Amino acid sequence: MTTQSNTRTNTIRPRLKLLLAAFAALGLTSCGQPPAEQATAKAEPEPKAEQTAGNRQGKPVVYQVFTRLFGNTNTTNKPWGTLEQNGVGKFNDFTDEALAGIKQLGTSHIWYTGVPHHAVINDYTAYGISLDDPDVVKGRAGSPYAVKDYYSVNPDLAEDPANRLAEFRALVERTHKHGMQVLIDIVPNHVARDYQSLAKPDGVADFGANDNSTVEYARNNNFYYVPGQSFQVPAWPDSYKVLGGEPHPLADGKFAENPAKWTGNGARAAQPAFDDWYETVKINYGVRPDGSYDFDTLPSEYAEKDWQAHYQFWQGKDVPDSWLKFRDITLYWLDFGVDGFRYDMAEMVPVEFWSYLNSHIKRVNPDAFLLAEVYQPDLYRDYIKLGLMDYLYDKVEFYDSLKLVMQGKGPTSALVETQQRMADIEHHMLHFLENHDEQRIASPDFAGDARKGMPAMVVSALISTSPTMLYFGQDVGEPGAEDAGFGKPTRTSIFDYVGVPHHQRWMNGGKFDGGALSEDEAALRNFYTRLMQFSASAPALMGGYFELHSANLANNSAYSEQQLAFARYTHSHQQDDQQLLVVSNFNAEQAVEFSLIVPAELISQWQLGDGNYSLAGQLTDSVAELRVTNGVGQVNIALPPLGSVVYRVQYQE
Repeated sequence: MTTQSNTRTNTIRPRLKLLLAAFAALGLTSCGQPPAEQATAKAEPEPKAEQTAGNRQGKPVVYQVFTRLFGNTNTTNKPWGTLEQNGVGKFNDFTDEALAGIKQLGTSHIWYTGVPHHAVINDYTAYGISLDDPDVVKGRAGSPYAVKDYYSVNPDLAEDPANRLAEFRALVERTHKHGMQVLIDIVPNHVARDYQSLAKPDGVADFGANDNSTVEYARNNNFYYVPGQSFQVPAWPDSYKVLGGEPHPLADGKFAENPAKWTGNGARAAQPAFDDWYETVKINYGVRPDGSYDFDTLPSEYAEKDWQAHYQFWQGKDVPDSWLKFRDITLYWLDFGVDGFRYDMAEMVPVEFWSYLNSHIKRVNPDAFLLAEVYQPDLYRDYIKLGLMDYLYDKVEFYDSLKLVMQGKGPTSALVETQQRMADIEHHMLHFLENHDEQRIASPDFAGDARKGMPAMVVSALISTSPTMLYFGQDVGEPGAEDAGFGKPTRTSIFDYVGVPHHQRWMNGGKFDGGALSEDEAALRNFYTRLMQFSASAPALMGGYFELHSANLANNSAYSEQQLAFARYTHSHQQDDQQLLVVSNFNAEQAVEFSLIVPAELISQWQLGDGNYSLAGQLTDSVAELRVTNGVGQVNIALPPLGSVVYRVQYQE
């Protein structure tokens, strides 16, 4: 979740750690019904008989697309521009041609970011939707993490806002037709300040509708309150003007909320600060203001139990109302046809809730893809094993180390150490180089050159059994250079209506064929296509890993901390086994040549006797030879600046 302009990396995470320590996992998101409603809560759907766990083949590739930006062909890019001035993408822009282009990148899952109806400035009162107050909306297009109606979708994305759910359903069906699954966001920690669901099913109450707002906390309240005080909008810094200073009838420095609610990041003041998540309110999951839990805790031995055992644990337990609400929301979307969820700021919600929610999801769809945003490595194992997350962002460990290598500020040894340290959970740690929260590789504040992502992407995609994620525009070197208004350069804005220039050249006026790309952009797209197709299909990438870095760093004068080498392989010792050698050069200025050492331990595992073995390039048409002498292998490697090779051992019939 991106919050204030581009301050999150520098400001929010350190503050978040302090908040989490102070609140002992407070800030938990609420979605429940009060005690009277619990007895008549919606019946749980039965599992779908045709679905069984483990149907997914190969290594998953997630393509994250910011839905309202993807199909926008408008190139105006006026700061704080309106929808009419700067344009907006629609569900219908994901045509068969567009989806085929996404599938070409090896994509198994599309994460459609920003689908649930969130607060926007555009006027949809003709459709019964209340106006949103720009004093509590970030940007003109609004943050996708300030959800206003969990049972509907963003009206900006529909050709006919009255038909928006049907248009999204058609997109889900088109995506499935192209052999890909659909992920959407669930933001359990907070909702928009003015949450109002028009599309909720019968018998479902809005968040806060049945709260006792005279007290700070009650177990089945959905929100925390500041009794006796009214909400006040933040004190704006001199550099900030709502909507860029454009007049608006509701932009008066006021928002009616009495009593005030706690803000999304846990701030308890009636007037949050400008860098708080002031457009949202925190949801209560049954965590008291002192941080103690008002629900059954999960015994530690459940870390070794499956989702069925977790599901049984919660049967007959009295859980807070917010738990029921989010259970019903996620099951609604599963029934709609969605295949999984990306959970925003999951670490701000207690792990017991995740055990409850995810076991209920897995009961309905055992193959549901559950991806969570967690930034504290000491919590990773709890959220995987106790919280039943399939995957977590590998941000703080692998991505952060890889970013330093790309910038020439860190050694490749750090990647080897991270891979070793995470070995017990590496399959669950999703790898990426870009997403909506992070700087674009080509931005000057990151690497300044999209080509520096090439060796990094080879390493990120091939070093582990974890899924890989691509952000739209990454494959053509999008630099995120636009000052869109609330969103500033280096990241593509998620708050504003804006065009994405490099991506628009791949769109080529709706042909989605890359016909308008420059030669360099087309070459980069071809690199990503070949790499990600290989990543999605190579059996060795779901098999063994052997690091070659240490032996070569110690015994090879031409090999340095700007190179990284490792092996991936299948285990069966059959003729159709894949035995891969992966070598990348992160030096942007110098080519490198050396004789790669393949240690005796790996040669023995591969059951290779002394002799010469042909090697075939998997990403290029290059060939090489593996020479095994006295049980130790050597391969002559020649890499250009930012070059990589992936060689497969060839066996003669």
